[in-house]
Amino acid sequence: MSKVSLIIPTYNERDNITPLVERIHKALSGNDYRILFVDDNSKDGTAEIAGSLSNKYPVDVLVRKDKRGLASAIVDGLERVDADIVAVIDADLQHPPELLSSLLEALDNGADIAIASRYVPGGGCEGWNHIRRIMSKGAILIAHLLLPSTRSVKDPMSGYFMFRKRGVTDAKLNPLGYKILLEILLLGNFDKVAEVPYIFRTRTKGESKLNTRQQVEYLKHVYSLMRRTGELWRFVKFCMVGGSGVGVDEGMLYLLAGIGGLRPVELASALSAETAIISNFTLNDIFTFRDRRSPGVKAKLNRFWKFNLICLAGVGIKVGVLSLLYNFAGMHYLLANLVGIAVATLWNYLLNTWVTWR
Repeated sequence: MSKVSLIIPTYNERDNITPLVERIHKALSGNDYRILFVDDNSKDGTAEIAGSLSNKYPVDVLVRKDKRGLASAIVDGLERVDADIVAVIDADLQHPPELLSSLLEALDNGADIAIASRYVPGGGCEGWNHIRRIMSKGAILIAHLLLPSTRSVKDPMSGYFMFRKRGVTDAKLNPLGYKILLEILLLGNFDKVAEVPYIFRTRTKGESKLNTRQQVEYLKHVYSLMRRTGELWRFVKFCMVGGSGVGVDEGMLYLLAGIGGLRPVELASALSAETAIISNFTLNDIFTFRDRRSPGVKAKLNRFWKFNLICLAGVGIKVGVLSLLYNFAGMHYLLANLVGIAVATLWNYLLNTWVTWR
């Protein structure tokens, strides 16, 4: 029989508390479980209702009067639960409690963390419009692009998951906003991740907490994770290598066309550009992506051709942006060129982290 602690952050969810606890009790019957509600000083009596259930169910309530936020509520909850298996679930019944048994089964089968996923076969979102779906997929794409270690997880934005607490024993969790799973995946220690499909239900009682502020906090959280995991420093190194490539390009062009007299100058420019690409690849392979490169000559050649094609496309993007801003927006050509370089640099970095150095 497994011992499970459930952490449920709440704020003004009084109408959902009783049915939630009843359904959790049915889902985990036969298991030793305990529920901890972490309430952000709700004004509608949420904490009082949760506390009144402690006579019948294994329920504890922690009321926070000086803090707000779902993610920080879960961190505070982790400090108070004692079971090795911890589940995180929302109080709004959009996460079906009946799935808890399936998440627990995934852990019993060897997973270190089991995620209720909307984006694996069998999963989905009930009643979402196109804008909500685009926002959700866009948030996942941002995580996959900027935090590459999340790419193996289809739904790293899920708020419903179960994990072994020892996986975060040494993690310094400091999340922002609502997306605590990103923090746990990136800073925790989990060898095996399982995703269990579920349907995200439509809220029937209470009000949604999703707003523009939460979206901004998500972007701040991604930036914070990039900084703490070293991905931001990786991007800085990529830009430094790119800056050195400009010097290689200019120097080689001067040697070929200025000193060597190679004509037409376009040929000299093409050769100097390719020299810079080779230099950039070599430095990035040694300096920027040293921890991601596969051994062997064949693997290195494969990376080189991918890098070459991506960077050549980047040249086309830079020229296209320059032309658009200069010819149609009236921007000074030097400023337009800088914007083109910035866009191309972002393209080169994102595509190379996605394709060349996975």
